[in-house]
Amino acid sequence: MTDNDIEQPEGRVPARVVGTPPAAGPSLGEEPVHAPPGDPGVIEQDPVAARRAERVVALLFTITFLAGAGFIASYVAFQVGDIDSTATSNFALGGTLTLALLSLAIGITVWVRQIMPKYNLVQERHAMVSDPETREYVKETFLKGANESGFVKHGLLRRTLLLAAAPLGLAPLVLLKDLGPLPGTVLRHTVWGKPTESGKPRRLVVEGTGQPIRAADFNSPGGILSVVPEGYEHDLNELAKATLILLKLRQEEFKSGTNLNWTHDGIVAYSKICTHVGCPAALYEQTTHHILCPCHQSTFDAADGAKVIFGPAARPLPQLPIGIDDEGYLIAKSDFHVPVGPSFWERGDAEAEARETKS
Repeated sequence: MTDNDIEQPEGRVPARVVGTPPAAGPSLGEEPVHAPPGDPGVIEQDPVAARRAERVVALLFTITFLAGAGFIASYVAFQVGDIDSTATSNFALGGTLTLALLSLAIGITVWVRQIMPKYNLVQERHAMVSDPETREYVKETFLKGANESGFVKHGLLRRTLLLAAAPLGLAPLVLLKDLGPLPGTVLRHTVWGKPTESGKPRRLVVEGTGQPIRAADFNSPGGILSVVPEGYEHDLNELAKATLILLKLRQEEFKSGTNLNWTHDGIVAYSKICTHVGCPAALYEQTTHHILCPCHQSTFDAADGAKVIFGPAARPLPQLPIGIDDEGYLIAKSDFHVPVGPSFWERGDAEAEARETKS
């Protein structure tokens, strides 16, 4: 079949306006009834209502501009670094962006429904290659639609729409700031390596109560405690890296993967932060000495240096060197010797760590 085999329409078949009942038309196989040329069936809006809607739309576009500018200002003003500041930043960014997009959407909707005229839509079947008359018709229709939209006629709408779009166009450029800076070696260290104000090693205390732990009191094999560093019981930013699980095993149950020099009388401490994506690995099976992370079922052998025996975790839970002080309380003898948490945390800047160690 060629283009000449396709019958070209001589006019446009009027389609019904959405919401109106269908008109009686030709059945399948009958010739369509064409609308008279030059009669698009345009229904103009009431001028008074259109002017009132124009002011509403302009106000909404102005709100979009202010909210978009507020989004950029919030991104610059509210820096992240701890849980509280991150929550404030998220609230400010989410609120301003939501307001900007919502007011822009409402403004465009009001513009279309209360300012632009209503008219019949025409759908034609035609050859794939348009003839010059059809292309000229499309051009005229486009120009006519541009005029009917009011974009040229209503200068206030045009200016406020462009104003509203300006901050939203700049927002992606501002977000590029999230590509840096790199964390360097910040994630490699925890507060377990910091001595107390009196210069003494930091004690292990029970999470929630802050009660220090005597080694003599934690003497039942199979016992487990969630512990945190003394002095940081309520510091959520530090606890995200420094929280431990404390386990009591019999000496003969330990395997070669556990550093026995970092244990005390069968008590061993591992990071509670799963090395997969950082969930709390706090489920413990006493008979097998398996530590389970409930998020993705990574399983670690507590008797063998918390080695991974199942699941997506890539490396063992770091072991913390522990001992006792003069009063018999459990203390941290040093910080972790490897980074805690997800495996990607350990991909820090080696040169920055070397500079930090040297200084």
